[in-house]
Amino acid sequence: MWHCSEGMGWWMMFGGILMVLFWGLIIAAVVWGVKRVTERGSAGSTTPEKRDALDIAKERYARGEISREEFEQIKKDLT
Repeated sequence: MWHCSEGMGWWMMFGGILMVLFWGLIIAAVVWGVKRVTERGSAGSTTPEKRDALDIAKERYARGEISREEFEQIKKDLT
């Protein structure tokens, strides 16, 4: 009598697409949040320490890669 069923196919398909988009966004937000939290927790342990040039020169001198004269010259140049 009211002819409500005519043309409802398009609206139902539109509603289905919106539902898939909604749940896709929800799942993507959860995955992004979990990834963000896990990256923040491990960032402190994987970030290397900052070393200055004098520390590197000391390590090279200790390993015997540079001579005492080279080390003293580097130290003089840096300080």
